[in-house]
Amino acid sequence: MVLRMVQRWMTLSLLAALALPAPAQAPPPGPPPEDDTPIIRVDVELVNIFFSARERRGSYVPGLEAADFEVLEDGKRQEIKFFARETDLPLTLGLLVDVSRSQERLIETEKRASERFFSQVLREKDMAFLISFGPDTDLLQDYTNSPGLLRRGLDQLRVTGGVSGVYTPSTVPVPGGGRGTVLYDAVWLAAKEKLRREVGRKAIVLITDGVDVGSRVKIAEAIEEAQRSDAIIYSVLFEDPRYTSAAFGGFSGEGAMKRMAEETGGRMFRVDRRNSLEQIYEQIAEEMRTQYVLGYTSSNPNKDGSFRRVEIKPKDRNIRIQARKGYYAGN
Repeated sequence: MVLRMVQRWMTLSLLAALALPAPAQAPPPGPPPEDDTPIIRVDVELVNIFFSARERRGSYVPGLEAADFEVLEDGKRQEIKFFARETDLPLTLGLLVDVSRSQERLIETEKRASERFFSQVLREKDMAFLISFGPDTDLLQDYTNSPGLLRRGLDQLRVTGGVSGVYTPSTVPVPGGGRGTVLYDAVWLAAKEKLRREVGRKAIVLITDGVDVGSRVKIAEAIEEAQRSDAIIYSVLFEDPRYTSAAFGGFSGEGAMKRMAEETGGRMFRVDRRNSLEQIYEQIAEEMRTQYVLGYTSSNPNKDGSFRRVEIKPKDRNIRIQARKGYYAGN
């Protein structure tokens, strides 16, 4: 499956290259335009952590400074060397959409809401890509900030898996030895193949009922790859009751969704009568534009590949911090 995705991405890149016009004679370059976008430190020795700060009632806390926090790595206090509020730092975003049979009645809602979400959250310097997953993964749109290209990618979302006319929930492998829903594979691939080489703010928005059947990687491996890529996962639990309630007595993938989000510094949302997909998208967009980032040089110089646990402690006990649980040294 990895080969299939890589081949598809290579094909997309080749087609894009062939579509480029012949280079024209360019005028002499002028002075570069001024750019006041905050720049995150890329020093390999600096550990960068993006995080959100909220009051107990849920509202985001503005105007915080480095002196308002203490950072611990494996229980040892670290000196903060870089701190900023990153509302305008360029964002790299991957949208992963479940297209297994259990999402059949939800696809059209996902298309409309996702198109609006892209137009709402993406700015000039941001980039996004779109992946669908069911029995296999498919890159529907590579990196772009074009609303038109992203809309065309969303239009390609089609339910896969199962047999036409047969009730086949995502929790059951399809007939003929196929697989059900390769959720963890999709997260692993998005993190490793798309986000690992990027810098700055990186996020995965995952829309699914949370049930995985047939992935070649485990959930722990998918989470590890997201952590190594510094990618925050926002998981959106979107369920069709025919599959999660009527057929399986309320079985849900909520636990896995929550785990992936919390361990990478994101949040899990549930689409229900009180929270539509559009409203959840608005919350995600707000959070991604109200983050802080801090950087520190670890007091442990060993680059041994071990996982270091990081805790950001606010001095105000009424503030709650949402951040990834740690990082891999020597990543």
